[in-house]
Amino acid sequence: MNQALPATTLSLGSLESPIDNARLSILCGECHRNIKIIEEELLIKCYQQGSDFVLQGKTDKTEIAKRVIRKLYTLTAKEQILDDSQIYQVINNLSRDDQDGEFERVQAPFKQVVAKTKAQSEYMLAIDKFDVVFGIGPAGTGKTYLAVAKAVQALLEEQVKRIVLVRPVVEAGESLGFLPGDIGQKIDPYLRPLYDALYELLGVERVEKLIDQKVIELAPLAYMRGRTLADAFVIMDEAQNTTVAQMKMLLTRTGFGSKVVLTGDLSQVDLPKGTYSGLKHALTILRNVKGIETRKFTGKDIVRHPLVQRIVDAYEKHDRNE
Repeated sequence: MNQALPATTLSLGSLESPIDNARLSILCGECHRNIKIIEEELLIKCYQQGSDFVLQGKTDKTEIAKRVIRKLYTLTAKEQILDDSQIYQVINNLSRDDQDGEFERVQAPFKQVVAKTKAQSEYMLAIDKFDVVFGIGPAGTGKTYLAVAKAVQALLEEQVKRIVLVRPVVEAGESLGFLPGDIGQKIDPYLRPLYDALYELLGVERVEKLIDQKVIELAPLAYMRGRTLADAFVIMDEAQNTTVAQMKMLLTRTGFGSKVVLTGDLSQVDLPKGTYSGLKHALTILRNVKGIETRKFTGKDIVRHPLVQRIVDAYEKHDRNE
């Protein structure tokens, strides 16, 4: 043990006595793999002595490690194995400075969705309060998934009569006319992330039934012209890939009793060179319009593998330097 670094001891005996050795084994993982992940992510050293853990490193990091180990041990009460994603998620969540207080949550038939960061919680509250909400930030911050969860909640509580999920189709330079199949087959790859969120929250059978009944509609942005969307919860994903005209067109489709959520990442614009993003334009000219709110996410709000957060942070640092 490096005597130059401060050390502290966590005793799981304070949580449960006697300690369940089987759960302790699940906590540590095969060949102490789980403990090694904690060490690497928090830049500490962790020495196990039975049900005690000696933690050595910077005080703020060892305090986080204590919370992580306690949380993981609690999870072993119902888990036979802790996979890497669970461990990274716990570390990511408990490493934040905004963990105090109750965060917003949505109870869907198949899953309860709980905001994991302050920004996510404020985003969910904004969706409740405002008619039009922009959710801006990098991949992995939950902006689209949470919007879908709020749409499901609004539908189940009969606040709206239908959900309309929209995406611009610009990837790979293909147009719908040249893609094979009918309209459903043409747009399916572009809307797959929205399908996946719906399936997770409502179940496959119920989603398919609601789609057949036109209660849930999934459509490319190009097919929204000329429509008025009343009593609908509208989500436009990948809004950074709209043109100025397309953005104006969608926003002016809003009808009475409707709510519109637009999500996007301004660092991932796939529009042809020289085409100005409708999302960037809208954020500028609509910032003081009553009834419209913008919520921004940063790399700290990423709830995927911590490596994703580090990648996003590296790109953001590069962009600032440029």
